[in-house]
Amino acid sequence: MKSAPQLWAVCAVLLAPAFAPAQPQSNTDSQSVAVANQQTEAEQLFALANQARSTAGVPQLKWDPSLAAAALYHCKWMAKGTQIAHRYDGESDLNARAANEGARFAKIEENVAIGLTATAVHEQWMESPGYRANLLSPDMDSVGIVVIASRGALYAVADYARGVPSLSASQVETRVAKLVRLTGISLEFDHTLARSACAENSGLPQSVHGAQPRFVLRWQDTNLDKLPQPLVDQLNSGIFRSAAIGSCQAQESQNKFTEYRVAVLLY
Repeated sequence: MKSAPQLWAVCAVLLAPAFAPAQPQSNTDSQSVAVANQQTEAEQLFALANQARSTAGVPQLKWDPSLAAAALYHCKWMAKGTQIAHRYDGESDLNARAANEGARFAKIEENVAIGLTATAVHEQWMESPGYRANLLSPDMDSVGIVVIASRGALYAVADYARGVPSLSASQVETRVAKLVRLTGISLEFDHTLARSACAENSGLPQSVHGAQPRFVLRWQDTNLDKLPQPLVDQLNSGIFRSAAIGSCQAQESQNKFTEYRVAVLLY
């Protein structure tokens, strides 16, 4: 990708869902005025998105500063390039840059545009089938928006995501336990062996004291709303009397999505 000559640019990031009213500023402070203008336009894009979602009967988006930081990283690349794109040579992809900024997500999408006003940018997104789908997606619940003014135009990036809550190992185990309990299987209170099995990649863990597990399933996913089907089949087989559940740190994943790692032992 060719790079345009280095040009002065003003960047503004929406750091919260709403801004404090701009204070009157001197005409001589042109940089501060420009920053305030871009903040207003970023806020306007956020408001326009939620207005459109309200009209479509879709829940409102929440502001995510980590997504905003990821959008800022990409928008800087856009503002100094000769054309807009979702990824440039030498740049991380969307999943990686969002994860690198601390965003926790199960799904993520991005809209980009160049326009003269925030309204024009929003209209571009609403007229594009793909961008409109991102903006109105009921699967997305959070967003980060950045606007940069450069070369007489506004460069805009909006990163949408479905957020994933930060849960401790015990909280993950509690959620999985509720699903296991629905099958009628009793639960073991000691999580030690299951947590140890979770941290391993294969093999049936051996108990030093007490009964030996006869089956183990390990998995890693962004969703704790349902159990893997192979586990459901074993739970419903009628040959097991109890289960032990353990959670541990998720292993590195190439897709950078936020995942939980779990092991269930059956006795």
